Amino acid sequence: MFKMGTGLDSQILGDFEIIGQLKNGFRLSKKFQMINPFMERLINAVIQASKRIKNETQISSGATSVSFASVQYILKNVAHISRKNILLFGTGKIGRNTCENLIKHTDNSHITLINRTKTKAEEVAGKFNLIVKDYANIQAEITQTDVLVVATGAQNPTISKNLIYSKKPLLILDLSVPRNVSDDVMELENVTLVHLDQLSQMTDETLIKRQEQVPQAEKIIAEIIAEFNAWLETRKFAPTIKALKTKLTLMRDKEINQYRKKNGDIDFNEAAIISDKMISKITSQIAFHLREEQHSADQDLALIQKIFQLQNS
Repeated sequence: MFKMGTGLDSQILGDFEIIGQLKNGFRLSKKFQMINPFMERLINAVIQASKRIKNETQISSGATSVSFASVQYILKNVAHISRKNILLFGTGKIGRNTCENLIKHTDNSHITLINRTKTKAEEVAGKFNLIVKDYANIQAEITQTDVLVVATGAQNPTISKNLIYSKKPLLILDLSVPRNVSDDVMELENVTLVHLDQLSQMTDETLIKRQEQVPQAEKIIAEIIAEFNAWLETRKFAPTIKALKTKLTLMRDKEINQYRKKNGDIDFNEAAIISDKMISKITSQIAFHLREEQHSADQDLALIQKIFQLQNS
């Protein structure tokens, strides 16, 4: 549970998406009263570990997917990206993921989609309220573009220097396999071309850096598990302490009633309040002793149960 919730056992190391799913499941289970105290404490401990690892390590830093790496590259190399025109050519899986990352991280409202099958581009555009253009207009759209992301499934290059007439700086990211941007675009001085393998290298480096953070993350998990186990150890005292408190309360009530029958002038409520405080102090002191002397706790519990003739509820 700890490894899953902190991204150590995720498909991508350091991915914290699953902790959000865990929180949602926890809230729903709690709503329908399907969570016991053990599970509630455990899940809260996992959430605590997740927060600490995210804040105290760099295990979730950097780009681990090509689509995210491409957006990271754009953010680092294109100034004022929110005001630039971005053209995304191809709306398959990588194209859609890149589109989502562009919207999430660039705050750009000038994103245009083009796909050979226009209806597929319209499906993606409808989700994000983006502009869709016909494939026939791609040359004109490239002229207006500052960043071109190519993510088509074509087997041969779909973008070449013959389609580029603009003289302003143009960054092209080719996320396609096989490559869909012809190398001849590099003959144009205003064009910068970044291929998939360069972005993949970024993700590989990120994973290596994240792997270096694992020992620190595991140390944090070990600390919180130790705290959880300490709490769990005290849980076995709870039934005995509860039974003792009940037994002492019954003894108290019996003594007060006998005294009242003989004397008749006792205030039962006031006597109960005072004795409740005494009972609480006695049981708290015993609980403290059990926590501090865990090596002999089992023997001490058995002794308390024997002396007071307790039956745990």
